Amino acid sequence: MPKLTALLRALVLPLVTLVAVAAGGPAQARTDRPAHQEPKAPPQFVALRNVDPTIIQEMRYYTPHNFTGAPITGYQAPMCILTRAAAEGLHRAQVRLLRNGYSLKVYDCYRPQRAVDTFVSWAEDLDDTTMKAEFYPQVDKTRLFADGYIAAKSGHSRGSTMDLTIVPLPARPTRPYRPGEPLTPCYGPKDQRFPDNSLDMGTGFDCFDTLAHTLDPRIQGVQHANRMLLKNAMEAQGFTNLPEEWWHYTLNAEPFPDTYFDFPIDRGSLTR
Repeated sequence: MPKLTALLRALVLPLVTLVAVAAGGPAQARTDRPAHQEPKAPPQFVALRNVDPTIIQEMRYYTPHNFTGAPITGYQAPMCILTRAAAEGLHRAQVRLLRNGYSLKVYDCYRPQRAVDTFVSWAEDLDDTTMKAEFYPQVDKTRLFADGYIAAKSGHSRGSTMDLTIVPLPARPTRPYRPGEPLTPCYGPKDQRFPDNSLDMGTGFDCFDTLAHTLDPRIQGVQHANRMLLKNAMEAQGFTNLPEEWWHYTLNAEPFPDTYFDFPIDRGSLTR
């Protein structure tokens, strides 16, 4: 391992642990099947930490701090699982960013189909607007499908798509969300949004608003430059951005372009 990467690995690894602790545990019982009945991941899938332990992981759907307000079915551990090809691409991007004093941080990686089904069920329940004030303050919940915020299938379930950002080093862990705390709009000024240790990208993660479009012309100055830093770093390693979400990237040469998996996010799902 290059000396620079080894040095920054020593810096970031304790922070990775702190972030996992800050993420908190599940706020309610999960409803996944017994372990012996669960499907397993193909051997092409790996834990990102085994490929690059310096990439910070803040797995939002394991916690209640997401647009539903509850931990999501299928997230049995706060870990990022990806195809090896995607994980190695992130590693290459990380090495280049570390040299400039930055680290990648992933919010979501592989997503089981059962989690996508949970999103669909939540979107159909028009009475549940627990997290509206933060994640979709200007969007009527009846529009979530028509406007493309929720869909029955997700590229995440193919294993080579991830949601991520960039964090300046030394990184400080993001404090945990406390259910019931006052919410502020995801598109507000950074010092008024829920705290995040990332660069200011103009909106928070999972912001259901057109301001989250990567090239929205209203995003200027430092916020635009930060989005371009992420975009250029990812595109250089063979990833493509979803234009409607500055945080969303997919490996161009994904190994499973037509397969949507449903194994749970857990170390036991991996064959090696």
